[in-house]
Amino acid sequence: MAESDKSLVVFQGKDIRRIWSNDEWWFSIVDIVAVLTEQADFQTARKYWNKLSQRLRAEGSEVVTNCHRLKLPSEDGKLRETDCANIKSLFRIIQSIPSPKAEPFKQWLAEVGYQRVQEIENPELAQKRMRELYKAKGYSDDWIEKRIRGIAIRDELTDEWRKRGVLEEREYAILTAEISKATFGMTPNEYKQFKGLKRENLRDHMSDLELIFSMLGERVSTEITGNEDAQGYVKVEGAAKRGGRVAGNARKETEKELGRPVISKENYLAEPESKKKLIHTRKKVL
Repeated sequence: MAESDKSLVVFQGKDIRRIWSNDEWWFSIVDIVAVLTEQADFQTARKYWNKLSQRLRAEGSEVVTNCHRLKLPSEDGKLRETDCANIKSLFRIIQSIPSPKAEPFKQWLAEVGYQRVQEIENPELAQKRMRELYKAKGYSDDWIEKRIRGIAIRDELTDEWRKRGVLEEREYAILTAEISKATFGMTPNEYKQFKGLKRENLRDHMSDLELIFSMLGERVSTEITGNEDAQGYVKVEGAAKRGGRVAGNARKETEKELGRPVISKENYLAEPESKKKLIHTRKKVL
């Protein structure tokens, strides 16, 4: 899976950010506080955690000391330092929050940690669980196939960048933006705004064709980078722009043939992808 897709897990329909660091998962404390206190507002959840952490420090608890500030995607799509805790520390934090969701959340947390160990030993389990998650969210089988294939293509691209000396997350974000601009005429952040998204994953709200052209831009970028043995950021950036341009030209030709734009404001926030696809299919038949 791509890093952005491994970094989200879902508890009772709520997204919780996490990051793999030092051979274990670290979870966003604010996201967990929001779930347990049933706060829809991110700022309110953060204030709750600030007060709780102050109280824990005053009580002499070491749990806050064991938390780390790690970079996670924020609402604007940028990576920002966020208070994170591992599973052991989270169990102690949860005990300090009066909530009817505390016990089911503990059970879920233990399962999530165990799943990661299983996935390391058998990577096929990760794909199986991802399929199940997307299916539960209302995505069709053919959309899921494209989404998973897109994740594999993204992994191959970032692996290629890593081999060429591009190592920083900030550089990855810039290169991704270049491919997206050349393919769709928008950066990922601009695309999210266009679709009315905030913290949601952009590709989870793309249509089949949008996913296909995303894959094309990244796959061609990987091929160009490897064929030309591009080394260093500048050369890799040139390959990324050209790969995106190939996909962008193909998109424009497709739009001419179809007589409509590939890029769409449509998202799956209110209605599942499979239901929308069924409605569109019926309209075509009629």
